[in-house]
Amino acid sequence: MLRTAYLNPSGMTTSVILLNLYGSALHILTIVKRKCVKDYIHHTQSYMRDVCCSMRGGMGMESHYVDAHLVQRKLLIKSGKNANKCLEKELVVLSDSERKKAKLDRSQLFHNSDSKPKQSFALLGKAGAGKTTFIQRLCLDWASGSLPQFQFVFLLNCKILDLTQSNCSLKGLLLDLSMSPRCEDSDSVFKHILSCPDEVLIIFDSFDHIKDFEGLLQSPAKSHTNTKYTIKQLFSGLFQKEILSGCTLLIATRPKDVLNQVLRKMDSLLELCGFSPEDIELYTSKYFGDNTSLQESALKQIKNDRYIFSLCSNPLLCWTTCFLLEHQESGNDLPSTLTDLYQRATSKHLQLASLENSSLCKNRKLLDIPQLCKMAWEGFKNHDTHVNPASSTELLDCALKSGILTSFKTSECQKNHFADLFTQNLLSAVHLVQSKQVNEKMVVANSVVHQKKRKVQGESQDVLQRFVTGLVFQKAPDGVSILDSSVNIKAKRKAVETHLESMKPNDLLPARLLELFHCVYETSSAKFAKLLLKNLPDNLSFYGTQLCPSDVYVICHLLQYASTLKRTFSINLQDTCIPISGLKELVGLQCIKAFWAHTADTIGLWEDLHRSNDELNLKSAIEKFTLHPFKATEGYHIESLPVLVQIHREKKLPMSEPVSALDEGVPALRHLQRLEFELGVQNGPELFPKLVEALPSLQSLQHLDLEKNQIGDSGAEKLAGVLHYLKCLKLLNLSQNLIGDAGVEKLAKALASVPSLQSLSLYGNAIADIGAEHLALALPDMNFLLDLNIAFNKFTDLGAKKLGAALKNCTGMKSLELWNDCIPYGVFEHLRLQDPRIRSL
Repeated sequence: MLRTAYLNPSGMTTSVILLNLYGSALHILTIVKRKCVKDYIHHTQSYMRDVCCSMRGGMGMESHYVDAHLVQRKLLIKSGKNANKCLEKELVVLSDSERKKAKLDRSQLFHNSDSKPKQSFALLGKAGAGKTTFIQRLCLDWASGSLPQFQFVFLLNCKILDLTQSNCSLKGLLLDLSMSPRCEDSDSVFKHILSCPDEVLIIFDSFDHIKDFEGLLQSPAKSHTNTKYTIKQLFSGLFQKEILSGCTLLIATRPKDVLNQVLRKMDSLLELCGFSPEDIELYTSKYFGDNTSLQESALKQIKNDRYIFSLCSNPLLCWTTCFLLEHQESGNDLPSTLTDLYQRATSKHLQLASLENSSLCKNRKLLDIPQLCKMAWEGFKNHDTHVNPASSTELLDCALKSGILTSFKTSECQKNHFADLFTQNLLSAVHLVQSKQVNEKMVVANSVVHQKKRKVQGESQDVLQRFVTGLVFQKAPDGVSILDSSVNIKAKRKAVETHLESMKPNDLLPARLLELFHCVYETSSAKFAKLLLKNLPDNLSFYGTQLCPSDVYVICHLLQYASTLKRTFSINLQDTCIPISGLKELVGLQCIKAFWAHTADTIGLWEDLHRSNDELNLKSAIEKFTLHPFKATEGYHIESLPVLVQIHREKKLPMSEPVSALDEGVPALRHLQRLEFELGVQNGPELFPKLVEALPSLQSLQHLDLEKNQIGDSGAEKLAGVLHYLKCLKLLNLSQNLIGDAGVEKLAKALASVPSLQSLSLYGNAIADIGAEHLALALPDMNFLLDLNIAFNKFTDLGAKKLGAALKNCTGMKSLELWNDCIPYGVFEHLRLQDPRIRSL
C-alpha cells in the first residue's frame, strides 16, 4: 500500500514541520519559564532590599549597622546519662585569647575550608545580641550579589510560623510563608528550586520561638510534591536531607536545653559576639549621625558610666541607651539598673507615641497599660511573644506606634509581637507587681532565685527575675515610672525581702549565684548587698558560667562591700569566657585573695599589666593566681601549661626582659598540691607529654591522678623520667592506662626515687608476669608505700606469688589488691591466708 507524503513548497513533510513547531514552542516555553524564574529572583532581591534596609527605630542599615564578629564554637563530645545537659555547658569554653583567634567576619560564614562541605549552620546569641539584624544584613548581601553561591534565599520568621498546622507543603513554606514577594508562576519557580538545591539558602530566624520541640527530628517530610505536612515535619525533612537535599540551612537561636537534639547535629555552630568597646563608640557615633554635640555628649556619658557602658556590649541595650539619651532632658543621670533603664525607655516610647498620635494615645489610660502587661505575662507563661489579634484596634495601633509591639509580615499573613524579650518581660513584671490577681507567693516565685532549682533556667526567666526584684524595691514612682503610684505593693515587697534574707548562696550552682548577684544589684540596696556578702562562701565559683561585661561589673560592684565586713574570697573564673579587661578588674579587688582562671588569659593579664608598667598590680596578680586543685578535663586546660612553666623557670614573661615580680617564679606552680588529668582516650595520649614537661616544676605536688588516659608504655616511660622531681608525691593513680610490662619496668625503677609515695594504683592495665616481677623487686624500696592496687591486670599465679613474697619485706604496707581472672582462685586464697593485707577488691 502506497502512502503519500504531502510536501510543502520547501520540500519538507508536514510531520517534520509539526515537530519543528513543537520544538520551537518548547524552546519558547523554556525561555519564558527561565525569564519567570529570573524575574522572581530579581523581585525577591528588590523586595529584600526594601524590607531589610531598616534597623530598629527606623535607622538605615547602610549608615548604622556595626558589623559584629562571629566566633566559631565546638561541642564537647559527651555520652551516657548526662549527655543531655545544658548546651552552654557542652560548648567548648574558649579563653579570651582563643575567642579572638576564632573570630570570623560575616563574609566567612559560608566559607567551606573543610573537605566535607557544611550545609547546616546555627547562629547562637543571647537576647539582644543582634541575630535578626545580622540576618537582615546577610539578606542584603545576597540582594546586592555578595553571596553568588545562592540563587535563592528564603527567610522564615519562626515567630509567625505555626509548626502544628498540617496543611503545608515545601512549596508553600518557601514561596508563601517566607519573606518574599508573591510568586506569579510558582510551579516554574519551584521546579527550578528542586533542580538546584545546592544553590538554595533557607534561614529560620528566631528558631527558639518554636514552642513544640519534642520530636523535632522525627517523622520528617519525604516528598517534594504537594503532600501536606506540619512545618515541623518540613524542617525535619530539610535538616535530615530527606527533601531538597543539598540546600543550606541557617537557624538563629538562643541556646536552650530543648534545642540540643538539633544543635548537636549542626555542621557549624557560630556565636554572635556582642559589641566591643570600639563597637560601642562606633555605634553611638552612627546613631547620632551629624549631630556632633549630641554625639560627643552621649558618648561621654556612656563611657563615664561603667555600668551602662558594660550593658552596651549588648547591641539592643546599646540602642536603648542611645534612644534614652536622645530624648531625655539634659542633666539627667543615666539609669543605675537594668530595670530603671528599660522602664525609662518604655515610658519615653509611650510619651512620644502620645505626642505623635493625639487621637489614639492622648493619655496612657487609653493605651490600657494593665491590659498590655497582662498580655505580656500570658505570653511569657506560654513562651510566646505573639499578641492576640482579638485585642482592641486602638490598643494594638498605639502599642505598635510606641514601639512596644512590632509587626511581622509575609505574603500570607501579618502578626503582632512584643518588640523584644526585655520589653515583654518588663511588662510581665509590672503585671506581677501591680495586679491584684497576683499574690505574694507568685511574685516571690518569679523574683530572685530559688534554692531548689538546680537546673539552669532560661534567659527569659533570668531577666524577669531582675525586673520583678527591681520594680518591687524601686524608690517612689516618679515621672518615668510605668508603675501606678496608687497601687500598694508593700506586702509583695515584704515577701520578696523575707525571701532574700533567707537565701543561702553556699547552696547555689554558679549560674544561679550569678543571678542572685544581679537580683541583689537591681534592689539598689546596700542592706541586701551586705547581707549577700555576709552569707557568701569563702570560695566563690562561677565555673562554667559565661560572664559578659555587665556580669563582671555587677560582681565587682557588690564585692566592694566586702571591705566593711572584713571578708576575703577566692574566686573561680575557669571556663567563664571572661575578657581580660574584666579579669583585671576582678583580680584587682582587695577582697580577692586568690583566683582561678584560664591559664592563657592569666598570662595575657600579666602581659597587659607589664605593658602598662603597673608592677604593683602585676605582683599582686601573680601572687593571687592559683592552680590548686588543677583539674584538666579539656585540651585547652593543659595546652598553655608549658608556657606557664617557662615563665616560672625563666623568671620573665614571653617576649620580655626579666620581671622583678617573678623573681621567685610563679607561686601557683610552687604551691600546687593536687592535679587531675582527665582528658580521656581521645586527647589524653596526645597532650600527656605537655603535662610531663610541666611536672618537674610542681615540686609541692602530693596527688597526681592520671586515670583513664591510655598513656600506654610510652607515656609511662615519659612519666618515669620525671618522677624523681616529685619529692612530695603521696598518691599516684595510673589506673586503666594500657600500661604493660615495658612501661611498668621503667616505672618500678623510678618509683623508688619518690620517698613520700603512700598510695599507688595500677588497676586495670595490661601488666603480665614480667611486669609484676619488676614491681615486686621495687616494692621493698618504696619505704612509705601504704596501699598498692594492681588488680585486674594480666599476670598469673607466678606474678601474684612474686608480689606476695615481696609484701613480706614491706612491713609498713597496709593493703595489696591484686585479684584478676588469670590467677587461680585457690592460689589467690592461699596468698590471702598467708598475708591478710592481700585483698580481692
